[in-house]
Amino acid sequence: MSELLESLKKYADSDHLPMHMPGHKRRMGEMGNPFFIDLTEIDGFDDLHHAKGLLKRAQQRAADIYHAEETHYLVNGSTGGILAAVSGCTTFGGTLLMARNCHKSVYHGALLRGLNVKYLYPQSTGKWGINGEILSADVDNILKQEPDIEAVLITSPTYDGVVSDVRKIAEIAHAYGVPLLVDAAHGAHFPFSDCFPEDATIAGADLVIHSLHKTLPALTQTALLHLNGNLIDRERVRDYLRICQTSSPSYVLMASMDQCMEWAAGHRDAFESFCERLRGLREGLHECQKLKLIEVPGMDITKVLISVQGLSVSGQQLAQILRREYQIEVEMACSSYVCAMTTVADQEEDLHRLLTALLKIDQKLVRMQTGSDSSLYRMDAVLPAKSVFTFLEAEKKDRERCLLTEANGRISGDFVMLYPPGIPLLAPGEEISGEMIARIGQYQRDGLELQGICENSLKVLKRERAWERYFV
Repeated sequence: MSELLESLKKYADSDHLPMHMPGHKRRMGEMGNPFFIDLTEIDGFDDLHHAKGLLKRAQQRAADIYHAEETHYLVNGSTGGILAAVSGCTTFGGTLLMARNCHKSVYHGALLRGLNVKYLYPQSTGKWGINGEILSADVDNILKQEPDIEAVLITSPTYDGVVSDVRKIAEIAHAYGVPLLVDAAHGAHFPFSDCFPEDATIAGADLVIHSLHKTLPALTQTALLHLNGNLIDRERVRDYLRICQTSSPSYVLMASMDQCMEWAAGHRDAFESFCERLRGLREGLHECQKLKLIEVPGMDITKVLISVQGLSVSGQQLAQILRREYQIEVEMACSSYVCAMTTVADQEEDLHRLLTALLKIDQKLVRMQTGSDSSLYRMDAVLPAKSVFTFLEAEKKDRERCLLTEANGRISGDFVMLYPPGIPLLAPGEEISGEMIARIGQYQRDGLELQGICENSLKVLKRERAWERYFV
């Protein structure tokens, strides 16, 4: 048995409680031996990229469930869909209006298409330190000032479960004749209960991407792309789906998607029961005296965010305690909070186990807490970016490594991001500020995973001359 397979089996057989994706939580789905159904495009099994039979019917079933006019299976995850969406909805060198807190795949799509990007900045949630919603008024203001914008792309819900007013944003974008693209990767479960926010597909978005594997019982790497309306050139999107996805799509993954859709559509009562269990969990968490449940109006209640604001314990340390003492693995931990992802696969005993562990930890903090470390929660939403070059312009220039402490005023030559969630702190072509350096330094001290930083240095564009001018 290979080392990786042995490690996976050992972990799966352990008592660890998965408060993280994938949404099946290693207990839902009856597909049996995957090798037994791992086929290629033989007679009778259709072709995903030119679907006319079996797979076309499967995708239509998904479209009906999500109230979409057209739906496509994604076997390279939401990332493949986002790359195809950005490519199919813009011209090369065109302009995209995008939320600054988008996933790195949106940035990669903009880089590959040589796009000029204009940013929408999420609202602050104050003390909680998470990104808030995108305001429709901001969309209106920028579209009014920038007539060359070809598409608007936002993330709703966010990784933390914060939802924007997609319906209003869609109305505004459409008034300017511009399509709205929504990365709703974390909202695939929205249509299945009224206790969840309104789904972006129903709210009027022209193109929506859902990751089935994140919040529903489907295998990792499965997602859907939905199309509505006439503002998008659908054939171009289909063409780019063929480019951005493998030419050998996995029938195991596609079967997982079809099975997931059949189960979700036929078990809406399971989602209602799940919502009741969630309400009990969230009510119980209000009993905590030190740990705080983060609640933002309209957010997705399946994301359980626990703040350590004002405490001497960090989110990373809280995650370690949950893992070491209670065998609970959360989805994400940062300086000021942890995120536990719950799905319809979580049973009453699972949520009770999470609640009991957090209440016990909270009581320990009550007994031992003597002070606070404000540095753990002082960093709020994304910092404003000053773009000197487009991503593609920066990509074409010579780069060099620079110590982080000496990078103030330099131009970034690469993406720098926390992972998860994969939202760039810096993108190529952006000026590096002293505030950004301080923030990255704090993340390093907190022990967070930073991509784009190596041995306390990062890539920057080379200077043209000693007086620090750059090539245009």
